[in-house]
Amino acid sequence: MNAPTPAPPSVPPAQARNPLHGVTLEAMVTALADYFGWQGLGERIPVRCFQSDPSVASSLKFLRKTPWARAKVESLYLFMLREQRRSGG
Repeated sequence: MNAPTPAPPSVPPAQARNPLHGVTLEAMVTALADYFGWQGLGERIPVRCFQSDPSVASSLKFLRKTPWARAKVESLYLFMLREQRRSGG
């Protein structure tokens, strides 16, 4: 007699409350640029892709190769979400 196979979990418990889960890097960069502007983003994370002729495409290219910068973007994105929640928008 075969035992029934368990159904796979839909979302792992560790990811259930992770605000970054399912958010692409492109969505983060776009949201940050909309919220802070490229100049404000470049002031908060001083990297050339945000300060000199910034674009989403150039930022993604740099951030995908640079883990420390990506971590800063993720951290600033979480900060932005907290600020939006506090201000109600």
